[in-house]
Amino acid sequence: MHQTLSLPAQSDVRTAADRPRPIAAARRLAAEAIGTFWLVLGGCGAAVLAAGATLPGSIGMAGVALAFGLTVFTMAFAVGFISGGHFNPAVSIGLAVAGRFAARDVPGYVAAQLVGAVLASAALALLAGGAPGFDLVASGFAANGYGVHSPGHYGMATAFLAEALLTAGFLVVILGATDQRSSGPFAPLAIGLALTLIHLVAIPIDNTSVNPARSTGPALFVGGWALSQLWLFWVAPIGGAVVAGLGARWLFAHSREDQSPGPISDQPVERLIDDGKVTVA
Repeated sequence: MHQTLSLPAQSDVRTAADRPRPIAAARRLAAEAIGTFWLVLGGCGAAVLAAGATLPGSIGMAGVALAFGLTVFTMAFAVGFISGGHFNPAVSIGLAVAGRFAARDVPGYVAAQLVGAVLASAALALLAGGAPGFDLVASGFAANGYGVHSPGHYGMATAFLAEALLTAGFLVVILGATDQRSSGPFAPLAIGLALTLIHLVAIPIDNTSVNPARSTGPALFVGGWALSQLWLFWVAPIGGAVVAGLGARWLFAHSREDQSPGPISDQPVERLIDDGKVTVA
């Protein structure tokens, strides 16, 4: 059984000259700061405010993992069309290495992401401080750590390997989901679910970073051990992102000789169009 979907007439299709101009840098940086603010406030906020073992109705580790995924999923829809929805220095660097983002824009994006993360951590400190007897340093404040500061007491080598591998996997999902041959409208869902999965795996190891900005915000407020271990949560995620970006240049290369065997077609939609109609099975 087939049905036909009508497409706009050729006269209704905008030409390149009619399309909106590139979004101003200030708005893109603001979108990155807002998105990272939301990620840290929502994800770390869920861990600090709603996941305590003594809290009634605690959301637990699975709830925190879902919260992080939801922050990226929602903000990718809200401001992703403005900035690309990175919200993560490792993602910006990995995309630049893969040739999908201008290297000259990386410093500005990283700075905006750090601003968002620090402001979110400040807001979370104010919220959490409203609870009687709350001790920010003693709580850990959702900071990332290894050794005695790891939820499962995992060592430095394990934390480094987990952060590098999981960040690399995250970049592969992002690069594949946003490829022009992929199902674009579902990219935020794939990316959000990938981040949820990553947290389910790595929370017991080091509270899960895969995002240097997310690690930096809470560490600045905890100080001490959190700052001394912060290097790992910059080096490992960025290292994983760089490896993934380099591999993506081959994996996602656009070549007529490299056609997907399915089930997802990489055939341009224009080839499916016949006289203004698309046939859908």
